[in-house]
Amino acid sequence: MEEGERRVPRLPLDTCVSDSQGGMGYMIQRLACEIFRREGIQRSVATVITQVLVNSGDPDFAHPTKPIGEFYTHQQAVQLQQERPHWLIQEIEPGRFRRVVPSPHPIAILEQEAIAGLVKAGVVVVACGGGGIPVAWQGEHLIGVEGVVDKDLASSLLASNIGAHKLIIVTSVKQAAIRFRKPDQQWLGRITIGQAREYLAAGEFPAGSMGPKIEAGIQFVVRGGGECIITSSEHVASAVDSNGGTHIVP
Repeated sequence: MEEGERRVPRLPLDTCVSDSQGGMGYMIQRLACEIFRREGIQRSVATVITQVLVNSGDPDFAHPTKPIGEFYTHQQAVQLQQERPHWLIQEIEPGRFRRVVPSPHPIAILEQEAIAGLVKAGVVVVACGGGGIPVAWQGEHLIGVEGVVDKDLASSLLASNIGAHKLIIVTSVKQAAIRFRKPDQQWLGRITIGQAREYLAAGEFPAGSMGPKIEAGIQFVVRGGGECIITSSEHVASAVDSNGGTHIVP
């Protein structure tokens, strides 16, 4: 690996995101094709490498918040900071450091029309992988940005713009909760956008976990979506039938 780093130029972050989109999209496509064939479902699957437009003046560029990559010890972090002074490395947990990058807000999905056309034709589309590739206009040039767009916010924007009625956000828990992991924890079933905003403002949903999912759900419903469901993969089917999950509604 070290020899490879000396011989191969390090790729910019936007290119890394595009590589991940293509590679993981292929794996999802292949598995979906197997399932469709087994179940007798006559549908095609396509992955769209998705660019997400951001504002180069987004405040998060001045105050990066998104941890990426592996964890480092203090010694490794100091050495990396010397080798790559343009990186920002922060202590995420006691004695554990990670690189942090900007997480700008998504403004537009550049492949939106292509995705909408595929959906209309009955194709199952894999898009906005990893939040999409952040890009920004610099004069007449569209440039890749060193950052990571939140995947839930990007998916919410895409769902709204193609006229989806329902947004399903899959996570590791069956429902969102207030006072999470405390003795008086309360699972949330059906909540309005007003209630969701109150809980979000009260700090019930951490920025690094459930917060962006709740925010994405609120935005989707505010923009005219019917409801946003937040649940785990094993509970999706029952949640769609209103038997579980957290449902954010108008």
